[in-house]
Amino acid sequence: MRVEHHDGQAAFLEALAALLAVCDTLDDTKMLAASRCHGWTVGDVIAHVHLGLQEMLLGLVSPTDAAPDTDAASYWQGRLPGRETESERIGQIQYVRRLASAYRRPTGLLGHLRPTSDAVSRMVTALPPNTVRFQGKVLTSGDFLATWAVEVAVHHLDLKHELTLPPPAPTALKLARGTVESLAGAPILPALDDEVIVLAGTGRVPLTEFQRRTAGRFAARLPVFG
Repeated sequence: MRVEHHDGQAAFLEALAALLAVCDTLDDTKMLAASRCHGWTVGDVIAHVHLGLQEMLLGLVSPTDAAPDTDAASYWQGRLPGRETESERIGQIQYVRRLASAYRRPTGLLGHLRPTSDAVSRMVTALPPNTVRFQGKVLTSGDFLATWAVEVAVHHLDLKHELTLPPPAPTALKLARGTVESLAGAPILPALDDEVIVLAGTGRVPLTEFQRRTAGRFAARLPVFG
């Protein structure tokens, strides 16, 4: 699954803008609502996204002349829910919870998220088409930005477990759906909307019996990444 530079760039910037717009509506009580990520509140998910954006900067400043060995879908291969050990999973959950709880008020985290997001947005906007090295993989800039558009869109959906919030950016949600279908080796299933496919494809929610019948053999392949 290859994504052109401009498409990945636009999807990421729109995904981040949509997430930030949601964050602007959150108060301390909403930050403590449960998310779709086991063990994490809404604030914990945002802390995780903040850490991810900081890590993303490493890819943005790591151009390489090496040939790409990973694309926008294969980047996620092996990242299945439950594949890590219980100790690793609990450690990840606890680390983020401790980080988020270090703020005097839950919304204090949002004050750090905004400048990081602004810096990432500026760098992504200025980024020329190239190839980058990230987490031991080599990706085209379009594929790299697409993976982060998907990351942001999926965690945007995680915030909507108990809260009524606007949806992620449509461009990023379509990329997330395309990623699920690419990993599953399945054709587009127009009868199921993007959000359903992404939530089921990342192991967030199971398909209903009706959705499973609609999806056919595709349903047995889910989830494909988490």
